[in-house]
Amino acid sequence: MARRVQEEEQQAWELSEDIRRSSSPYGSSDERRHSSSASSSSQSTGNSAEARGSAGRRSRPSVSSASAALATVQEQREHRSMSFDMPERPADPRLASEETVVSSQDVLTNFEKVASRKPEQERRRREQLARYGAQNQGHRHVYERLRRWADTRSMPLKDRIKGLLFDEHKQQPLPSYQELIALAKHYYPPRGQLKVHVCDFGLGRAEHTEITLGEVEEYWQAKPDWVDVRWIHAPLGIGLAHSSIEDIFLHDGEKGRRFETTGRAGWPYPETEILNFRGQDNVQEMRDVYLLLKDLDGLDEQLEEHIWDGDKNSSFQSDVTWRAGHLGVSANYWTMAASDMPWQLSEGMTLGSQGPMEGLKPIGRHIERQLLSSHPFYAKSQLVRNPFRTFHRGDGFLLTLSPMAGVNYLDKNLSQYLSEPLDAMFDNDDASAVGHVFQAFAEKGTRTWHRRTTEWFLVYLLTEVGCTPHSIRQGFNAPPMENAYSVVVQDLKRRRFEPWVRNETVKLVRDYLNCVDELTTIRVILQSKVNLFQALLTDMKKFEMEDLKLCRKPDNPDGETASDRINFALSNVKSQHECMEKILIDAKSSMNALFQLRSIEQNELAIVSDSQNKAIIVFTGVTIIFLPLSFFTSYYGMNLTGIANTTLTENYFWKVCGSVALLIVLLVV
Repeated sequence: MARRVQEEEQQAWELSEDIRRSSSPYGSSDERRHSSSASSSSQSTGNSAEARGSAGRRSRPSVSSASAALATVQEQREHRSMSFDMPERPADPRLASEETVVSSQDVLTNFEKVASRKPEQERRRREQLARYGAQNQGHRHVYERLRRWADTRSMPLKDRIKGLLFDEHKQQPLPSYQELIALAKHYYPPRGQLKVHVCDFGLGRAEHTEITLGEVEEYWQAKPDWVDVRWIHAPLGIGLAHSSIEDIFLHDGEKGRRFETTGRAGWPYPETEILNFRGQDNVQEMRDVYLLLKDLDGLDEQLEEHIWDGDKNSSFQSDVTWRAGHLGVSANYWTMAASDMPWQLSEGMTLGSQGPMEGLKPIGRHIERQLLSSHPFYAKSQLVRNPFRTFHRGDGFLLTLSPMAGVNYLDKNLSQYLSEPLDAMFDNDDASAVGHVFQAFAEKGTRTWHRRTTEWFLVYLLTEVGCTPHSIRQGFNAPPMENAYSVVVQDLKRRRFEPWVRNETVKLVRDYLNCVDELTTIRVILQSKVNLFQALLTDMKKFEMEDLKLCRKPDNPDGETASDRINFALSNVKSQHECMEKILIDAKSSMNALFQLRSIEQNELAIVSDSQNKAIIVFTGVTIIFLPLSFFTSYYGMNLTGIANTTLTENYFWKVCGSVALLIVLLVV
């Protein structure tokens, strides 16, 4: 009897599980796909999705099955047989809210949005990739010719002599100026042709428009009535154009709330520095084009004609001209375009810059070899730095300026993302943090925002961008930088105990120094972000107190507050900083141990060398005695009256043999 009861209970449980799975619109939890544009809330706070849904997360309704709660198999069968004839059961009052009761039509509508967004984005990306590949093919050919010309122009004397015999060592011709102008405009477009993203957010609605910098002034003069916040993102680094754009923007509208703690003295606008990944080839090409064409005679005059291509703004050109005269610099093509170049880790610090002329100062033409790229996952990537500056107004406008166009989110497809065109990166919200921020609110707009204000969105944007690069958004399907550097340091430790090989110690020490430099720079940037978020938290608490005194109620009390977002970002950045600090200490101690180990080896080699020196002394004594005898016998045994059995003279012999010997020496040395 007991066994029969257990069998019935087992059958009832299996039947309830079948009904539950068939009732769920999404099937099992294992089949749910991770949504990259919907996980900010769950990452930033520990609250439920309903209480902290401000990240624009798409709702995932849970449809419960009434039959799953029945106790026995008999009741299950009776319920299934009566469900076709019984009148509809009254609704459970606990399920009366709009957030939990979702109709089938709503479920299908949401599913269509989720299912159609990705294919549509992939289609646009494929089209952009195809266009970029067609355009880049010709420019790539011109770039290779330019690089070969530069390499052969600076080759040493022996290679020039080889060029007389071999084609690969000959001086390569310089491409035509028309080709070089097209190449310069491809890698460094005129300022008026830079692509700018305009994102409008309103209640339950969001729109994205792609314009050029040459028409940007028109878009910050006014916005539609339904728009709560208009966000304008321009890919500009620190320079003349950057300074003019920010100044015109701030003077064309009312001032926003002052971030006095976050900003600098007299400059209450938050800014940070972003680490992102670029393809090594892309970084090298941009440096070559800039450094090789910048000082090429006669090219500047022809590029001057294209500085203002596409500019339709009313104040931009005149403001840049005035600013250049005020600073005593020339507003030429390369002065304007230099801000597009990504910063390497060793090239100065951008945070706290006091003027437009404190931008990038390239150290050399060739990119630095990073130890991070020795990790297999990061093999073709280059970690670079870019400033990210924000400027907000009280009339609902936010301007962000940054040449950051690399990969922010670490994903298993990193190598694929690195090969994509930089202009198409915004549409790839799996790689770009800026693109993800728009996609996070593309469906609901400002409906989930705690406050529909520029300040709230600025905090959300800074906390999202400031935590990158990381693999949180993609579910940790790629090794974070901390893990990669840990593996690199372990490999350096292993190389310490390899058998001694000539010059290998020098290479190992250089790798250690590069690793320490990289970790030090990353640690400094992470520390500056910790300071930024702590100051930002102080300012936002001050804003909350002001709103409380003025009785300004939040637009969505259940939405994620700005303080919650900052605390989420602060905990992540602190964790990264602590990991990098530990790895840096480990690398330094390991390098010190290497020096001690090599010192001991040198002492051992000195003892061995002493015994070898004694043997060399014996051979030296023998050589001193017999070497003069060999010389004199050879010298006086030569035939000085001419070469036997030939009509040629001795002068001819020395002309031929001496020339050949000299040529061999030049080729070998």
